[in-house]
Amino acid sequence: MFHHPTDSMQWKHIDDGFPQFGKEQKNIWLGLVRDKMNPFGNLSTNLGLLVIYNLSPKLHMKRKYMILPTMISIPIQPKNDIIVYLCPLIEDLKLFWYEGVEVFDGFANESFQMHVMLFFTINNFPTCGNLLEYNIKGHKACLLCEEDIAS
Repeated sequence: MFHHPTDSMQWKHIDDGFPQFGKEQKNIWLGLVRDKMNPFGNLSTNLGLLVIYNLSPKLHMKRKYMILPTMISIPIQPKNDIIVYLCPLIEDLKLFWYEGVEVFDGFANESFQMHVMLFFTINNFPTCGNLLEYNIKGHKACLLCEEDIAS
């Protein structure tokens, strides 16, 4: 059974913890999807997609509503150096969260201060380790177990 993220406890927790953000319908909730893809046939392209989750469930997974903030096409996997490629995105997300950006609403014919939140990331285990700069190989490699793992 599938559920929309707006039904999750985390979404409600954010609404309770940051009522000004949750109250404004025009603020954006994002999910970052990080994975390798092979669009050019060279097995070396890493993509980051931003999905807007406060759209209708019928719309938020459509290609025209996704944002492509990073596309890394290099001969080798960036591994833990991925943070270098993500720095511009991180700086933008910090600006959107703390200060917001002035946006014009053509329907209401007015400007407003829009804020954006990176609500979650979707990635596989190796990518998660790279994003967190965590060693996912060898002794104590589990992100969740850490000290309690039986190596």
